[in-house]
Order: sequence, then C-alpha cells, then structure tokens
Amino acid sequence: MARKSNVLGAIVIFIFAATALAVALPASQQGTAGNVTQPARIIPAFHSKPATTPLAATLDPKQFNDVATQNAYAMAAKIKTVLYQQPCFCYCDANDGHHSLLDCFVTDHAASCNICRSEGIFAYEQTRKGQTPAQIRKEIINDEWKKIDLTQYGTLKDLR
Repeated sequence: MARKSNVLGAIVIFIFAATALAVALPASQQGTAGNVTQPARIIPAFHSKPATTPLAATLDPKQFNDVATQNAYAMAAKIKTVLYQQPCFCYCDANDGHHSLLDCFVTDHAASCNICRSEGIFAYEQTRKGQTPAQIRKEIINDEWKKIDLTQYGTLKDLR
C-alpha cells in the first residue's frame, strides 16, 4: 500500500511540475504569434508590365449619382495604364474574373465597392505625386489605400 501511495504521489508531483513548467515558459518559446509563420497573403490578379494593346475605356463618371463615385471614375480615366498594373483587394479577380483594378472601372463594379474606389483614388493621388505603377502596387499591397477617406471626395474635383 505504501508503494502504491509513493507511485501515486510521484505521478501527481510529475503532473504538477510539467504544468508549472509549461506555464512558466516564456511566450516566445510556446509558439505564439511572435514566432509562428503566418500564411502567405493572397495577392489578387494584376499585370506587372504596361499593356501592349489599347486599354478599354472606363465608364463615364456622369452616369453615376454619387459624387465620390464620379470622382473615382474620372480619376480612373486619367490613369488607366496605372490601374492596369494594380491588384484589387476586393478579390474581384476570383469573384468576377477581373484581371486588374482597371476592370473595376471599365464596368460598374467600382460604383458599388468602396475598396475599388479607395484603391483607384489612392492610385490617382500617388501617380500625381510621381510614384510609378510598381511603387503604387507595393503600397496597395501594404494596405496604404485604406487611408483614403471617401468622404473627402464628396464634392466634384477639378481634375485638369
């Protein structure tokens, strides 16, 4: 009986020690977000080089009632070659068969998608600052477009 008690006591002590050790390990040694590899982010479709054929026209901004949408489509019309080289993070490539952000403005898709409008306006603003399509793409992939406040585009912009 004493032997059974000693074995049981040893098991209890072992379990207690293992639990204490697991709790005491620093978080970085337990496989927390600090050292776990995150899954690769899926980058939507885009063209890495300029188009070699004429690009389709974007829709006429005047056909939309919303001023922010009118501004986004007017801006898109001025930078089609840039939009052709940008991904769209509403993932319309998978859902609608789009090949780049330009496709969102060639159709009425961007009219109902804040992501497309924000990315398009972001690309326009960065183009005006002298950024290349590749630089803009990198910034879009890094979510810089999320800083666009569409309410700032609620009045018609003079895009001359």
